[in-house]
Parts: sequence; structure tokens; C-alpha cells
Amino acid sequence: MTHHSFVKNRVLLTLVLLLLLAGYGLAFLSHAPNRLVSGQGIPLLTLLHGYFALILLPALLLLAAAFVRLYGKNHLLVMLLAEILLTALVWLAGHSAVQLTGGDEDSIARTSLGGGFWAAAALCLLIASDAISRFTRNHSLRIVLNVQMILPVVVLLAYGQLAELSLLKEYDNRSDVFNDAVWQHLGILLGTLVPAVLIGLPVGLLCHRKARWRGPVLSVLNIIQTVPSIALFGLLLAPLAGLARALPWLAEHGISGIGLAPAIIALVLYSLLPLVRGVIAGLESVPEAVIESARGMGMNRGQIFLRVQLPIALPVILTGIRIVAVQTVGMAMVAALIGAGGLGAIMFQGLLSSALDLVLLGVIPAVLMAVVVDSVFKFAVSILETSRR
Repeated sequence: MTHHSFVKNRVLLTLVLLLLLAGYGLAFLSHAPNRLVSGQGIPLLTLLHGYFALILLPALLLLAAAFVRLYGKNHLLVMLLAEILLTALVWLAGHSAVQLTGGDEDSIARTSLGGGFWAAAALCLLIASDAISRFTRNHSLRIVLNVQMILPVVVLLAYGQLAELSLLKEYDNRSDVFNDAVWQHLGILLGTLVPAVLIGLPVGLLCHRKARWRGPVLSVLNIIQTVPSIALFGLLLAPLAGLARALPWLAEHGISGIGLAPAIIALVLYSLLPLVRGVIAGLESVPEAVIESARGMGMNRGQIFLRVQLPIALPVILTGIRIVAVQTVGMAMVAALIGAGGLGAIMFQGLLSSALDLVLLGVIPAVLMAVVVDSVFKFAVSILETSRR
């Protein structure tokens, strides 16, 4: 006797039920008369009066979809419903903020996004991601479909529909500082990746060709990886400060005990282990028969590496660089403690002043930056793997 489950998509059912629970049990918004006072939580249900209740329709349709067996392009309908629900929730938050301030742009009242909003938004993205993964196995298409999920939110931002939210008010008050922090963070990322790749590739190649070096090199890199980031930053302060005193021209070029120099050095050291391992794994994935064929064609060692080994190993090496890039975006937040700047400086300023929205102003762009960097490298790897088939 064949057992047919009444629920066709348990993942979707679980995510939708969690979404409904988050909307019911957590505050959707928080409203305070000013920045210094703790806000009063506002449940989602109190905002769904009149035609606003239609916002629940996509959620109910998603709930119904969990009991229907979907095939092929039908999964795109689930993604579309999740996108509509996400857009509606974001619009409702912005509209409610305007209503709560009475439309006064100079009002000092603050309307913040509550836990219910963040949970619901995250669950909408998870529902869409699950539907996209069921729709296609093509990595490039998955990335494109996931990225387009936030386009309606970007449109709402561009047209000023969210301007009265506390997060956007914090941005307006610090737009110049914020923009500088974003560029500083990108500078830390590029300043780490370039030297890390220039060091990691030769070291990985050496470990691949000289097996006796692999154990000692990876042991040293493992030890570096186990040192906490704050401790490593601290360990670099004294020697760099001493170098700056001994060689004044280093201090003139910005290399001293605090600032960008110790941050970049520490982040490069942290990057070497995943990079070197990625290079070794990539080069070892090249079949020996392919290398022998290249030798038989009269290629020398350098030609074999550049024309045969590197192209085949490149997807694995890029995966290692992707891990390093995402790791660096996160760890650069901590580097603000030693004066490196970046988005971490905004985050710590918010923590010191107990301003949650200021913390989010530093954290959210860093999360988005990590997601974008991760997606770019995944896209590049998927294109390389597709071109090899």
C-alpha cells in the first residue's frame, strides 16, 4: 500500500508557518518619540486594517502551495509570491513610518524595523531560495533569480518610500561618513585580496610540487588561523610602531602601530590558509594523464602549468579566493577597533551609543557586500565549469 503524504512540500510549509508565527508573535515595528527613548513595539496585525489586510494574501497562497505538488516553472510562482510578500512588507513598514510621524520630515520621532519584520523578510528570502533551487540546477540562473528578489526593495528605496524609517534617517545624518566607510571597507577587501593571492598562489604551488614543504607550511598557517583576530591585531601593534619610529618614511606612508597597516597584514595572514589549501586542492584535481599528454606534446613545466594545470584548477582556486573574500568582509569589521575604519567604525559607534539603527547601518551593508562578493565568485566559478563541459 502506497502512502501519499497530504503535505507535498514540508520545507515550504515549515517556512510559511514560521513566517506567520513571526508576524503574529514579534513586533513588526518599534516607535519611539526620539532616538534616546526605547521604542514601543507595534504588532503586524494592528497595521493590517482595511485593504492593508490584502498583504496576507500571498502568505495564504504560499501556505496553500505547500499542499500542492509543483513541477518545473510552477516553482517560479512560489518565488514570485515570496517576492510580492517581501515587497509588500517593506512598503508597509515605510508607509507606517510616515503615518506614525504624521508626515513631518523634521520629526525627531523614530520608527525602527522590529524583530517580526526582520524574521519575515529573512523567511521570504528563504522561501524564494528554496523555490529557485527546485526550479533549476543552473548556478548562474539561481544567482540571477536570487539577486532580483531585492530589486523591488531597491526601487522603493530609490523613490523615497522608506525615508521615514529610523535606519534611513541615520543614513541621512551620516551619509558622508557612511559613503567613506563603504569605500574604506572595499579598500581593506582589495588591499587584503591582492597580496594574499600574490603570496598564496606561489606558496600553494610550492606545497603541491614539494610534498615535504606541505606539512610545515600548513602547520604554520593553521597556528595563525587559531589566533583570535583581536589578539593578532594587538600582536602587530608593537612591532609596527617600532618600525615606524625607526624608519620615519614608513610612518609618512601610513604604516604605523594602528590604522590600516596592521589590519591588512593580519587579514592577509588569515587569508593564506584557505588560499593555499585551495591552490593545492585545485592542482591535485588535474588528472595525471592530462599532464602526461601535455609533456608528450613537448610542453615544458611552465607551459604545462599555465596552459593545462591552471585552467583546470581555476574553479577550485577561485572557490578558495571566494572563501577568503567573504571572510575578509566580516573580519574587516573588527579591524575598526585599531583605527582601520570601514563599516565596523559605524557599527562600534552604534554599540557605544546604544543606537541599534546605527549598528544596523554598519552591519547591513557589510552583509550585503559579503553576499555580493560571494555571488560574483560563484557566478565566475559556474561560468568556468560550464565552459569546460
